[in-house]
Amino acid sequence: MFSLLNVYKWSLVFAIFTATLSHCSSTDTVKPVHHDEVSSSSSSAISQPPVDPIIRREGTTVYIEMTAQVTDVEISKGVIYNAWTFNGTVPGPVLRVTEGDTMVFTLKNKDSSLPHSMDFHAVHAAPSSKFIDVMPGKEGTFTYPTSSPGVFMYHCGTKPVLAHIANGMYGMIIVDPKAGYPSDHLVDREYTLVQSEWYKEHDYEAFLNGEPDYVVFNGNDYGLIKHPLLAKVGDTVRIYVSNAGPNEVSSFHVVGTIMDRVYTDGNPRNIQYGIQTVMLPASGGAVVEFTVTEEGDYAIVTHQFNHVAKGAAAVLRVTKDGTDHGGPAMSH
Repeated sequence: MFSLLNVYKWSLVFAIFTATLSHCSSTDTVKPVHHDEVSSSSSSAISQPPVDPIIRREGTTVYIEMTAQVTDVEISKGVIYNAWTFNGTVPGPVLRVTEGDTMVFTLKNKDSSLPHSMDFHAVHAAPSSKFIDVMPGKEGTFTYPTSSPGVFMYHCGTKPVLAHIANGMYGMIIVDPKAGYPSDHLVDREYTLVQSEWYKEHDYEAFLNGEPDYVVFNGNDYGLIKHPLLAKVGDTVRIYVSNAGPNEVSSFHVVGTIMDRVYTDGNPRNIQYGIQTVMLPASGGAVVEFTVTEEGDYAIVTHQFNHVAKGAAAVLRVTKDGTDHGGPAMSH
């Protein structure tokens, strides 16, 4: 028979064992996992020279080869960001195919430490088999139909997606309508513009909860001011515009004119007329068209002016002959 002392000892052991199990269980339940996949992003990687994409067409099949790589980019004058990129630029290369084409896409991963992938918003595909990770030093090839015309975002889809987009892995793909847009015959000039945000370098907490340090067009806060878009008096201008985010919306606006036509998401069936401002959610796109009637500088902005103050501004310079006179651009 157990003595009272033995009973007490075994009761104490059981209580300690139970408490330990309970502690382990609760610890496992709340273990944070947000940063596991980006643990290597806390320091800068060696900058890799940009690699040009390879694009070739054979009939209605378009072969595209792109590279995931780490490259230093200038996001503001003298401000360098050790970016995760497609082909060494932010945004990545503008891709352009035609409705009905088949894309055969190859992603080569030159990043030595992290997997990357490609998420095309322009296709119908099973993400679990067509948007999968490509490991460092490897490559993957995937085939997609392009059945929907429009202006779409592409981005790295590797977990956590927020880190990969915020560090620079995004771009624009245009799927031209097979029959074109009803206004094609009116358009004199066309441009592409991607809005996006920069946060504290490689800081996941800033991506998650912080305010952007810069909101920019085409990757930096100076390029489209120093080198304005150009048109001549009377031109109809088309802009393919995309908001890559990752977190903020864009209230796209051209100062001094009204958008004659807006094709929401770039689909020719989604047409609106006489629009002053186009709301673009993160990953939203549009084709906007307007006619410039007088000489001068026309600011292109998001009408969220705290973001203009952080760099989201461009200039369309309109002259008699469509050439740049070289003067300082207007600011907003």
